Amino acid sequence: MEITEGYMPFHEYKTYYRIVGDLNTNRTPLLLLHGGPGSTHNYFEIFDQLTKQTGRPVVMYDQLGCGKSSIPDDSSLFQADTWVEELKSLREYLGLKEVHLLGQSWGGMLAIIYMCDHNPEGVKSLILASTLSSAKLWAQEQHRMIKFMSVTDQKAIAQAEETNDYTSSAYLTANEHFMLQHASGPITSASPEFLRRPKVSGEVSYVTAWGPNEYCPTGTLRNYDYTDKLHNIVTPTLVTSGTNDLCTPLVAKTMVDQLPNAEWSLFAKSRHMAFIDETKSYMQRLTAWLADND
Repeated sequence: MEITEGYMPFHEYKTYYRIVGDLNTNRTPLLLLHGGPGSTHNYFEIFDQLTKQTGRPVVMYDQLGCGKSSIPDDSSLFQADTWVEELKSLREYLGLKEVHLLGQSWGGMLAIIYMCDHNPEGVKSLILASTLSSAKLWAQEQHRMIKFMSVTDQKAIAQAEETNDYTSSAYLTANEHFMLQHASGPITSASPEFLRRPKVSGEVSYVTAWGPNEYCPTGTLRNYDYTDKLHNIVTPTLVTSGTNDLCTPLVAKTMVDQLPNAEWSLFAKSRHMAFIDETKSYMQRLTAWLADND
């Protein structure tokens, strides 16, 4: 299976990309937008099997501020406008005139902003994976789920929020428990290599754009709310989420209710990355969806 890696010049920086398969086939490529901000492309290597099984090319990249891409000292760059411009530039640079666009978590927010505010051409279908249309609703839902945690963990999180100190060992333990329950992990020796591989996480881009954790959006994206704009996305859209996801069923349903041309697949045994937690089921659903919308 052919894998092509390279760098796109972006202002005075560079953006790393990875292409699986041949872009010159007659199959519309799947373009992947990773989460975070700052989570890197690594976990998307699970989609290599899609190319192997179907011949459809898959394109992934590290957004500015993480992974193998440049990590600028200028944190004012870590906002939606920068990453939208980078996405537009990458499509042009790689000649991606037609794509299926999959955004997971923050990547889904990026896809929503791109679709609603920039009305791009050539997006055959949209896959919104475990994402959100409102930062406020997201924070509300995370805090609802925190109430199911142990009293010790709840107190540690409350104390961190009160004091704005997210460094105590009690808080760090509580946050780890929360993320294991609803996001991903643990990474063990049995995990795929691409999850075990060391990576450069975009910690500064995450804190600058989102905040200290999943439930306190305090960064440049804190006022993100596109729920009332979703009706403008007429592109066929597949929403995917897990029952134990940071993207709760309410968050997912809020998007589905506003999207005029949407389907929703809820994965019963999944958290924030259904394509990792239930790989076989996810790939079957996605393969069928892409074939139906080519």
